[in-house]
Amino acid sequence: MAALTLVTLGALWVGARIDAASALEHGGREGLSWVVVRGGDTLWEIADAVTGSGDPAPTIRRIMDLNGLSDSVIRPGTRLYLPGGSAL
Repeated sequence: MAALTLVTLGALWVGARIDAASALEHGGREGLSWVVVRGGDTLWEIADAVTGSGDPAPTIRRIMDLNGLSDSVIRPGTRLYLPGGSAL
């Protein structure tokens, strides 16, 4: 019984650590602007719209990091959070 209790507590602790690490990795999203991806949208177009002038590549990377994207493929219906100060 004690072993089961320790295993359960250990699993809960690991789960809490994973959630905390995930929150840190993706940063806080409260108060950030966001867009819902529509059919035909590309990450380049979204980043270009919020960047204004200049190279949108750094903004693409920030959007990918903020949303936990491993590549630039986005799907319609997905909510994408935008870096602080960005708005469409």
